[in-house]
Amino acid sequence: MKFLIFGNEIVEQDNLALKLMLRLKEEFPNIGFKEFDPTENLQAEIEYGTLNIIDVVQGIQKPIIITNINQLRQDKVYSMHDFDLGFNLKLLYKIGKLKEIFIIGLPQNMNEEKALEEVKKIIAN
Repeated sequence: MKFLIFGNEIVEQDNLALKLMLRLKEEFPNIGFKEFDPTENLQAEIEYGTLNIIDVVQGIQKPIIITNINQLRQDKVYSMHDFDLGFNLKLLYKIGKLKEIFIIGLPQNMNEEKALEEVKKIIAN
């Protein structure tokens, strides 16, 4: 099993998952945690039709688990700048490459220690 870790190191509101990655690797040595950029080939990371992801989600107050592709908001796509993770996941799902998603969504401004504890609980279950 592996988790793809999304975020932007230089944007404080989007780097929480990245901050947790090394500590999660130590806590769960049998699980792979890989920093991933949404512009990379996401299809190559699909294992048995499934993707596991940890990412920051705007507008939530506590960590959530997303398993339904329809929970992902999709904005209009006008340029490649609008081709985000949600769009990419929905496209892979529509063409049959992706069957299941498991996304641990973290609030933007969550305390790092609290986020780590919550993510550890989710993964352990």
